[in-house]
Amino acid sequence: MAMKSAKKRVTAKKTARASGAKKAAPLEVHRLRIRVRAYEHGVLDASVKQIIDTAARYSAKIIGPVPLPIDIKKYTVNRAAFIDKDSREQFEMRIHKRMIDILSPEPKVIEALTNIDLPSGVSIDVKMM
Repeated sequence: MAMKSAKKRVTAKKTARASGAKKAAPLEVHRLRIRVRAYEHGVLDASVKQIIDTAARYSAKIIGPVPLPIDIKKYTVNRAAFIDKDSREQFEMRIHKRMIDILSPEPKVIEALTNIDLPSGVSIDVKMM
């Protein structure tokens, strides 16, 4: 009985090889990942809309904008220099972030994005993946 099950396994392997079943190679999709940062969320959203409109003009496939977690940096400072040690002020800086992916960008799209004029206070990181 053990011989029959072993033969079945061998024939199953042979038929899979004979039929030419190969694993399909995954299609390589190039991606342009744009990360946009700003202190003010209104300016950030306006610049992200400008980037998306520019990419959509050339009919590029866009994913996003994806809101990323806000970086909050807190600083505590003494109010007085000498006597009042317990009196302190707290300040914070919030850095808002968004991420946009453009799938299989054409050279026209990349050129249009490099020529885009964004307001001051907005920083952009672009990666080709």
